[in-house]
Amino acid sequence: MKLALSDAGLALTDIQQGYASYVYGDSACGQKVINELGMPGFPIFNVNNNCSSGSSAIFLARQAVESGLVDCALAFGFEQMQPGALGSHWDDRTSPAKETYEALLSVRPTPPEQLQAPPAAIMFGLAGAEYMETYDAKPDLFARVAVKTRTHAGRNPHAVFRDPITLKDVENSPMVFGGFLTRLMCCPPTCGAAAAVFVSEAFAKRHGCRTDVVIAGQGMATDMENIYEQTRNAVGRDNTIRASQIAYEQAGLGPEDVDLVELHDCFTPNEVITYEGLGLCGEGEATRFVADGDNTYGGEFVVNPSGGLMSKGHPIGATGLAQCF
Repeated sequence: MKLALSDAGLALTDIQQGYASYVYGDSACGQKVINELGMPGFPIFNVNNNCSSGSSAIFLARQAVESGLVDCALAFGFEQMQPGALGSHWDDRTSPAKETYEALLSVRPTPPEQLQAPPAAIMFGLAGAEYMETYDAKPDLFARVAVKTRTHAGRNPHAVFRDPITLKDVENSPMVFGGFLTRLMCCPPTCGAAAAVFVSEAFAKRHGCRTDVVIAGQGMATDMENIYEQTRNAVGRDNTIRASQIAYEQAGLGPEDVDLVELHDCFTPNEVITYEGLGLCGEGEATRFVADGDNTYGGEFVVNPSGGLMSKGHPIGATGLAQCF
């Protein structure tokens, strides 16, 4: 947060609203973080929206400034995560994902012995299996994405894992789910933080802030009934399509105008599914897209130059803001 304020040339007292994104923490953690820097008295809203918490904080900060309600808003995200796969901290009540998880398993019945894997790995693993069956893709598609991402991470001093890996490294790492999803196709739980300052153009000019960085478009979407039709929709494929179309329309641009993409690669099958959801390639064309190198330097797009969640890490509350950065 200090770095973001310094980069903007502003002080904490310039902020008029704050949006704190995190998942694993008690109520009012956002207030606690701000109070560590000072107690300026502006409203602070805590946002818990799972992996989209950081991008939700961005959405709310942008919306507050765009509406004219405030001239300067701060979005900041953080997470202190425990080692190992994600799990529920509230086992004494019904999980909000219960119906979705049950519907997913009804669409794709899974042997009981495979259900011992972490729930997120099961969901994205089933989506990857569905993709392979639908488009005759091979598991090395997902392994190649992991190799590409780690190569990119070598250029990012903030990435957790920066050493290069090979296809054999990925394929021979411990099996997590479904006979193809290995550990090196799964992102690590990590700790981290990120922040961004959002200002109106008039405020920027008054305070000497840069005005060459703008939010040209931003879309968000949530589940509809078709979540139960395909496993890929259960992990966000349809949401990606609808949200990206909103952003493209607002910006007056299309995927053909894009050079750089930061997308949510919590598991490499999700990166592959998201290529198509964003319109970077046609449906079922991800194998050729990856083989042609169109997801890296020298190709059509550079996808996750940061190293993505796979290598940069996935501190859930900070992830969306880190991708924005």
